[in-house]
Amino acid sequence: MSKIIFLDVDGTLVDYEGRLPESAVKAVRLARANGHRVYICTGRSKAEVYQELWDIGLDGMIGGNGSYVEDHGHVVMHQLITGEQCRRIVDWLHGRGLEFYLESNNGLFASEQFETRGETVMQQYCKRKGKDDADQMTVRKAFPEMIFDGELYRDDLNKVSFILESYQDFLDAKEAFPDLQAGTWGGKDEEALFGDLGVKDITKAHAIDELLNYLHGDKADTIAFGDAKVDIPMLEYCAYGVSMGNGGPEIRAMADHITDDVEKDGLYNAFVHLGLI
Repeated sequence: MSKIIFLDVDGTLVDYEGRLPESAVKAVRLARANGHRVYICTGRSKAEVYQELWDIGLDGMIGGNGSYVEDHGHVVMHQLITGEQCRRIVDWLHGRGLEFYLESNNGLFASEQFETRGETVMQQYCKRKGKDDADQMTVRKAFPEMIFDGELYRDDLNKVSFILESYQDFLDAKEAFPDLQAGTWGGKDEEALFGDLGVKDITKAHAIDELLNYLHGDKADTIAFGDAKVDIPMLEYCAYGVSMGNGGPEIRAMADHITDDVEKDGLYNAFVHLGLI
């Protein structure tokens, strides 16, 4: 019986520095050769899905934590932040002195001081993920195709990520933008490094449901892989959920199976365990 497989990207398909294990590439290619469908399901927008990921061989993607769905180049769903909402967000973040980047399928667009302010934040993010060379991380390494002088008032946005100077910044953003979905990433609750704002009521689970309707697929045939709290709705929705060994405690506690770390062939080993390859 062929399966429909959904893979988170950062911490699942690639490690936290963006390195793609050869074993993961082999696992995806063998699974697709066996008749399974494989989609990435990620917080990244399409502009962050670099060619080496497409070169693995994928059936499509869910991006922006569920705002965008694509199957073999066909756009199944794309829900955007409006131009007016974008202007309000940018003006609010500027007024508060918070650096940010806008996430679009057409690119990542950084605020004026994001490269400078973001370096220490990205180093802290990598350090929390256990990277020995975290102090070498830069914004340009983390986001190799980020645009630093682009237009910030836009109508093509999936979501906006901004550096939290305090947890109160997230709480105030949530109150200031009730028409948007407010979240955090890079740490739990007060330890979060980033806040984000996206389309209201969009989740990875909702996007998978939209894709299954398009494919006339059966939820009973779905398997989800993730490593973070934001992936939990996806694992809960799918028939079977796998946490990476490097996953956080919340997702490890609710997963049907815990595989090895992403860097220790976790994806490949799970595909073997589940009989996909």
